[in-house]
Amino acid sequence: MQKIKGLINAPFTPFYANGEVNLEPIAAYAAMLKKNGLKGVFINGSSGEGYMLTDEERKRLAEEWIKYADDDFKVIVHVGSCCVKASRELARHAAEIGAWGIGAMAPPFPKIGRVEELVKYIEEIAGGAPGLPFYYYHIPAFNGAFLPMVKLLEAVDGRVPNFAGIKYTFESIYEYNQCRLYNDGKFDMLHGQDETILPSLAMGGAQGGIGGTTNYNGRELTAIIDCWQRGDIEAAREHQNFAQEVINVICRYRGNIVGGKRIMKLIGLDLGKNRTPFQNLTDDEEAAMKQELEAIGFFGRCNRL
Repeated sequence: MQKIKGLINAPFTPFYANGEVNLEPIAAYAAMLKKNGLKGVFINGSSGEGYMLTDEERKRLAEEWIKYADDDFKVIVHVGSCCVKASRELARHAAEIGAWGIGAMAPPFPKIGRVEELVKYIEEIAGGAPGLPFYYYHIPAFNGAFLPMVKLLEAVDGRVPNFAGIKYTFESIYEYNQCRLYNDGKFDMLHGQDETILPSLAMGGAQGGIGGTTNYNGRELTAIIDCWQRGDIEAAREHQNFAQEVINVICRYRGNIVGGKRIMKLIGLDLGKNRTPFQNLTDDEEAAMKQELEAIGFFGRCNRL
């Protein structure tokens, strides 16, 4: 299977003030991401509040994003759900509309505690779109599925024909690298932590990744890879350190899903507020976050519309 090179963005879901999905900003959103060096989108995942969307809303979002897909801009659809039948249908729909690939994280309920349980979950979902690459989204902080990923690769190898790899959003660069080395690098290991792109390049040989802060800081994050490829390690380190400064700020404002989504408004693309049960920023918190971002020079380096 084709391996992804460069950074894929995990977009936020735009909402109207009444909480309904708003498809109107997506054309401008896609254009902005392309302009700032992103190579595609992984929609309806954690950044997109996927588990707070109805299946019909998820389909409508996929149908809208697919309009802006091209050879240099992939659309991957997160289809994970607590209902495996719903996930399989979402996978079928993604294939029907022409998505490049699909992915799923382990469900938050029921908690998956064994590799074999996870393999069965993956196998059933991936079978809904056998012609599309399937990526497992490893983010145990969200679902408690703290399972060994090399063991997962061993279990799916030869059993799930369209298993393409893992979006690895966890802290172990060691395990990430062991997965990358498995079976002579058979599977595509997409790095999923924006704060450690440079270490993944240096140790893990990463080629591609899926990010959340890429929504508004993609220019800096893609610059890390560009500088690394040119051999300019000092510049790559500076871009990585700046990316961490931005992450330090959003961590004080309820993280990327809440604080990061409000940053989109500050750079000129208002995507609305988050759905319940997320606690949205107050106006005072937004102003304070803006001041902190100004203090580190963010608005001179962030994504451009």
